[in-house]
Amino acid sequence: MFQKILIANRGEIACRVAATARRMGVKTVAVYSDADAQAKHVAACDEAVYIGGSAPKDSYLRWERIIEAAKATGAQAVHPGYGFLSENDDFATACAEAGLVFIGPPPSAILAMGLKAESKQLMEKAGVPLVPGYHGSDQDAAMLAREADRIGYPVLIKASAGGGGKGMRAVESADKFAEALASCKREAINSFGDDAVLIEKYVQRPRHIEIQVFGDAHGNYVYLFERDCSVQRRHQKVLEEAPAPGMTEAMRQEMGEAAVAAARAVNYVGAGTVEFIVEQRDGGEMNFFFMEMNTRLQVEHPVTEAITGEDLVEWQLRVASGEKLPKQQDELKIIGHAIEARICAENPDNNFLPATGTLLVYRKPACVSFERGDVRVDDGVREGDAISPFYDPMIAKLIVHGDTREQALARLDAALAQTQIVGLSTNVQFLRHVVRSDSFAQANLDTALIQREEAVLFKQEPVGIPLAVASVVANEVLREQQAQGTDPFSQRDGWRSLGCYQRPFDFDYAGRPVSASLSYLGPNQYVLNVLDGAQQIATGPLRFEQQADGSLQLQLGEQRARARVDMQSEVAHVFTPVGATRLSLIDPLAHAGDAHSEGGRLTAPMPGKVVSFAVKAGDAVSKGQALAVMEAMKMEHTIAAPADGVVAELLYAPGDQVTEGAELLKLEVAA
Repeated sequence: MFQKILIANRGEIACRVAATARRMGVKTVAVYSDADAQAKHVAACDEAVYIGGSAPKDSYLRWERIIEAAKATGAQAVHPGYGFLSENDDFATACAEAGLVFIGPPPSAILAMGLKAESKQLMEKAGVPLVPGYHGSDQDAAMLAREADRIGYPVLIKASAGGGGKGMRAVESADKFAEALASCKREAINSFGDDAVLIEKYVQRPRHIEIQVFGDAHGNYVYLFERDCSVQRRHQKVLEEAPAPGMTEAMRQEMGEAAVAAARAVNYVGAGTVEFIVEQRDGGEMNFFFMEMNTRLQVEHPVTEAITGEDLVEWQLRVASGEKLPKQQDELKIIGHAIEARICAENPDNNFLPATGTLLVYRKPACVSFERGDVRVDDGVREGDAISPFYDPMIAKLIVHGDTREQALARLDAALAQTQIVGLSTNVQFLRHVVRSDSFAQANLDTALIQREEAVLFKQEPVGIPLAVASVVANEVLREQQAQGTDPFSQRDGWRSLGCYQRPFDFDYAGRPVSASLSYLGPNQYVLNVLDGAQQIATGPLRFEQQADGSLQLQLGEQRARARVDMQSEVAHVFTPVGATRLSLIDPLAHAGDAHSEGGRLTAPMPGKVVSFAVKAGDAVSKGQALAVMEAMKMEHTIAAPADGVVAELLYAPGDQVTEGAELLKLEVAA
């Protein structure tokens, strides 16, 4: 076994690898960029080496710096994690030439599986089922359009060197093919340095089911069963679970053996994932087709660890050091059910736009080992850390395990309720909506689940105005009482020798005015009246008590609830067992209005680069028309016209870097 390894990655996966290495008595070396100088993964390792600037191209993608760091610290091997250099055959080769063990497959396997078109041809020879498509080297746009016509719409354009949903576009009809191809190629060249694409038939009602495989240098192979990753947005996974609901033993074995055949075809060594698209037919029949092989550890590997009881990072280290696989196929069993939720800094209600900011509050559910069957959180951040625009916006992975899928679902919802983040937008509440949706709860899964259930997934307010207002009012009263101490002459408890004091509150709740009045009847005796606009929506005695953990036990009239309130400036973040929301305390002297909503302004939703403009000054545009494309956090984002109008001026040029809120162009809105 190795004495010391270098982890050529950052964030959650670097912390994850370091944890297993520490348990095995293996020393670890972290690498870090300017943005990560104080990061959690740096503290998690025994040593740390600075490798460059914040942008990945200046640090985590500079393999010569990483190899220098490994040699300088005496590391014997390099663990690439996932992303960055994990599937770069040149990096794996460079490690070997430097006398370092690359903890992953041989460069030949990475190269064989790294290009989707070539890997499809290889799988066809190995007898693995393929989706109908075009996987050739001719990249002429007209020829690709003809191939799409031959395959039949809808089709899927995919970057040949791609992964993670980047460089991928679904195209419904021929008239949209050219625009989608251009966008796909732009994103592919930016993300992978290669704009080659392949085209496949877009399978209807598809499920995304993948098989975890492992091989060693002694010719042994196993599959550690399947994961269902069908719940996706923008072709990126949101929820993953194992085993796949509805999977028969016969199909599990057939898919597992096909995955092993794929690994054998390239003499694979280490951890890998063979991804299949599964076509669902009437009557419950399912057919599977090879999509791609990821030659690394997957983000969702913890659900496989949960149902098998195996540590896959430990397997990686043992195999890379020359040992045989820890277990053979007949020794592997499925135990219970596990689900993973990816918690990301993003705004689901705004097309999943990535968010940046500081984790002002970061509370996690209590974690228990899987031997006891409960909750696990894998993350690479701490409260007070910043989510920057330089890297993937994932904050954490929340994994739950139970005896049954139903038990795992209940545990996941409860754990999400205990995940409380303030400082930037996240998808936590969206994940709760998905988990509670009929389709997910009943395992009616396919990659269109989010679109199908959008009516109950987006722009939901589960807390409700009365509970939200009561929580904030109670929190304000308690906060003032604690600040004032015991001096009776400085108390603001509303006591009057004659009459009753009424205290007004004004709020902005999801963009609409809400008000309340709190009547002080005596010491700790209150009545709350809540109005939505001019309409009274709740009234009654308000009782509240602060708990030891900082939460509030509330009762408004007959409604009882538990809540926690975090105030950030004038914004109140309210967390309850049924969901979370936020509302703003209104300063009556402040001016209303928002610069971002002023007519004629089109601003950058986050820091990034201007890719292109689809219009020029003087062009007439209609509401919803694409005006510009930005690239941020490795994804393209389209800026659309908010209303009909005429473009007055373009304020930037393609290639320009812009800050969040920067005005990209001026639009004269039609009267």
